[in-house]
Amino acid sequence: MLTGKFISFEGPDGAGKTTALNSIVADLTPQLNDNLVVTREPGGNRISEAIRDIILDRKNTEMDDRTEALLYAAARRQHIVETIMPALKSGKMVLCDRYVDSSVAYQGAGREIGVDEVYQMNLFATAGLLPDLTIYFDVPSEIGLRRIMTHRTDEINRLDVEQLSFHKRVRASYLKIAEQNPQRIQVIDATQSKAKVVSDVEKIIYQANKGLFNKSGE
Repeated sequence: MLTGKFISFEGPDGAGKTTALNSIVADLTPQLNDNLVVTREPGGNRISEAIRDIILDRKNTEMDDRTEALLYAAARRQHIVETIMPALKSGKMVLCDRYVDSSVAYQGAGREIGVDEVYQMNLFATAGLLPDLTIYFDVPSEIGLRRIMTHRTDEINRLDVEQLSFHKRVRASYLKIAEQNPQRIQVIDATQSKAKVVSDVEKIIYQANKGLFNKSGE
């Protein structure tokens, strides 16, 4: 039985999701302590991080699109089994930087190999496990790419260097996923200041997880 809370953070490249997540973690850690688990995809454990290195390596330009999607799903499965599920069974809050929606948006729509096909692949990999809450950081593709080139010049990966049309397909897919899943996904305007974005996200998290915070002594 899962007694914890699973929250994923999603957004197109340059949305500032990871930067905001770091600030949110700093604010939540004193309240949740060991009841907070912070992880990422692809990654989160030794095997999944090794797969991440292969996927994002800019030298792997010959990687087939379906191979890429399968590698993401494989990393996700190992992540669930080794990291996410044990934490949820222990009653912890899991904050995950990217999850299934990323694969649907990036590989399904961005790579144009099929949204439904990628979703079904990940349905098998996850055995149907979805977050209790997803925070989607929305930003126009042009702004996101400009942020990447300005602030992440030493960390640009294989997906970052795709054409603008690719990133526009990704964003459009994310917005459609959010529209189809209003009970799970909360949309944040990521063009706002970092402080406003962090404040908006924390309000959503507190409101959706009062019991967990109360249990932790807030």
